[in-house]
Amino acid sequence: MASLCRTVGNASIRRMEPATIARLKTATGEEAAEFAVAAQFEASSVRHTKAGKPYLELTFADATDRFTIKLWSDSRLYADAEALAPGAFLLLEGRWTHGEYGIDVKQLRWHALDDDAIADFLQGDPDTRARQARDIADIRAFCDSVTDPRLRALCFHFLETMGDHFARTAAAKKNHHARRGGLVEHVAQMMRAADALCPVYPELNRDLLVTAILFHDVGKLWENSYPPEGFAQQQSIYGEMLGHIPLGIELANKLWQDVQAGQNTDNWDKLKPPTQIVKLHLLHLIASHHGQHEFGSPTLPRTPEAFALHYIDNLDAKLEMVRGAYLTARETAPGIQERVFPLPAPLVRPLPAFQPQSVGPENDYPPDNTAPADNG
Repeated sequence: MASLCRTVGNASIRRMEPATIARLKTATGEEAAEFAVAAQFEASSVRHTKAGKPYLELTFADATDRFTIKLWSDSRLYADAEALAPGAFLLLEGRWTHGEYGIDVKQLRWHALDDDAIADFLQGDPDTRARQARDIADIRAFCDSVTDPRLRALCFHFLETMGDHFARTAAAKKNHHARRGGLVEHVAQMMRAADALCPVYPELNRDLLVTAILFHDVGKLWENSYPPEGFAQQQSIYGEMLGHIPLGIELANKLWQDVQAGQNTDNWDKLKPPTQIVKLHLLHLIASHHGQHEFGSPTLPRTPEAFALHYIDNLDAKLEMVRGAYLTARETAPGIQERVFPLPAPLVRPLPAFQPQSVGPENDYPPDNTAPADNG
């Protein structure tokens, strides 16, 4: 995003280059650092300390991430914050820290973005735009490789009719891929994983698995979506009352009916496996992809593809959380980082890949002074 200016009298005051929220989280620690962050105001809620003192929790988002900060009732910005309209575009400036309890800011000040800055902000940062464009291209290529004409037609009917909505949906409200376009990133990576696994496990029906990956989270278009212009997740009564798995089953059913009604599908009755069984297997994968009843699946995995989908989904979500935790969690000891929920334990710095030309002390992995001695 271009640097911003504001005018005071006849003078133009130059501001610092705005950072993304992801950059803010990775570049700050327990020592305060001054940053400007362009963000969209998402929501606020009134909280109270144990002593009864009120404060506001304010949530902001951009194309890369979101964060929540506390604003105390004696702050000079408290009344302004109470009056903020959801969806407002702001430049937040201050001295930021990122510690055990998340993002904090001192000397906070904010200014409304002008129309040009808003238009620039809504395009997202260049890295995210480029990455998601590659992901969408990969998704279309994987769908194009589906050989079953029924599943292939279903994939492209979805992409052509709901592609814009799909491209602005998150994969979750928090924890993993919780950003505009995060679902595209999640689906593309899952398809890459499935494409690598299918030759190793030839019993897997690749056409079915690729299609199910595209459709497994489509209910999140009503659970974790964003408006056409903005980075604040919208709440939907359908998402709240039904959840993404029932919504995904309903959408897949509806799109299947649309394809059959709108295309030359007379020969589908002659195709093997039977068309109704193919659709049933796809719906089963959507229904069972959380793997357990207590995690929201109305049924349990019962086919090789259902097990593969569940574990590929879980693997990509977990590794995204791990990747994010390495970037943002502070070190509590050399090579050890604080635990980031919902990961089960503190992370340890990963082992670098072996490099034959690298010998000796230049390896920056911390020395192990605590390993038990080998006494033979």
